[in-house]
Amino acid sequence: MRISAKGRYALAAVILMAHKYSSGEYITVISISEKLGISKIYLEQVFSLLKRGKVVTSVKGAQGGYRLSLAPSKMTVLDVLSAVEMPLFEKSEETVGDKAPHIEAAMRLAVFDILDSSVKNSMTKITIESLVVEALKNKDDNALMFYI
Repeated sequence: MRISAKGRYALAAVILMAHKYSSGEYITVISISEKLGISKIYLEQVFSLLKRGKVVTSVKGAQGGYRLSLAPSKMTVLDVLSAVEMPLFEKSEETVGDKAPHIEAAMRLAVFDILDSSVKNSMTKITIESLVVEALKNKDDNALMFYI
């Protein structure tokens, strides 16, 4: 399975937003763009898909921006990637279906369907909250600045 740049950026943006979820504030695409170093124009496309997929909600105006539609503990990696990756799980193309349908069926049932199911199952178990916790564990404490 290959996740596109759009999927990776969406996941990174959602993790950043989840970190501030409890404050209840809306976050602008510009601030996310600056914090993550992602093009604002590209992020706007990503957020359009996230909104359509009901991963985020938005408010217009001076105090506007985006906010997660669910608590990070209730949102999964599958929720985010399904919103931006079109389609996330494609049916594999037939390889030898015309000449050897029994081999084709065996490959589909014993390999491809099992792999798709395993990946999907794994992505439903990974919450955005768990990714926030992991990000905080890996945060570079040396990056903090102290002013005297």
